[in-house]
Amino acid sequence: MTRASAIRLSGWLLALAVLAVPVVAVLRGWLAAGQWPVKYLTIDAPYTHVSAAEVAVAVQPLLQKGFFAVDLQRVRAAVAVLPWVAAVEVRKRWPNTLVISLREHQPWARWTGNRMVGADGSLFSVPAAQIPGALPQLIGPHGTLPEVIAFYRGAAAACTPRGLHVAGVQLTARGSYTLELADGARIVIGRDQSQQRLDRFLTVWPQLAARHSQMFVYADLRYANGFAVRWPDASTPSVAPSSTPSAGNT
Repeated sequence: MTRASAIRLSGWLLALAVLAVPVVAVLRGWLAAGQWPVKYLTIDAPYTHVSAAEVAVAVQPLLQKGFFAVDLQRVRAAVAVLPWVAAVEVRKRWPNTLVISLREHQPWARWTGNRMVGADGSLFSVPAAQIPGALPQLIGPHGTLPEVIAFYRGAAAACTPRGLHVAGVQLTARGSYTLELADGARIVIGRDQSQQRLDRFLTVWPQLAARHSQMFVYADLRYANGFAVRWPDASTPSVAPSSTPSAGNT
């Protein structure tokens, strides 16, 4: 390339650069300008616990900069923090619509501290007034949720065919389990061989139930070779753990 050609090329490049500056500035203003507002908000949701009005109020402050300037990540975050929202997807639809699709948590049980357990095992929080009362109540120390869920499922599967409906499970800090039945009866199982102790009690339960017209109030399975049961019409003397009755009444 000759010196003259190089000079001409440099001149062209300089001219293009000078022209590009106002073009970029115009485009930036055009893309963010108010003449491209978001006019429509489309919400795809089951509307079981989350309303369209709640979503609209949450995202409205983020839609003031125009279609091209809307930050989808910020919109998604604003919707995700709403109670009952499990997952959110946000997209733009030309020329003036924002589409929000959300999935709600499916409540399966209640957990310690007025929190909820979703059908997928996830924990989430909702206002106390919105917590369904008909769900199983699971209680346990921090970090024990998977263990408590597993025990509840096993206990419910074993008890239900025998007419005992488990309304809740409590695990103490020492690892001791207690079942709460739907009719108010309690089954204290203890912390060692919990499922085996429960299975032993359920094996005998049909014979016990046949001899009583009322439901038991309390069953203590923390014996090495048996358990103790208290019925509504029975006296309640203390029972020493060393007595280990095979199926006693307290």
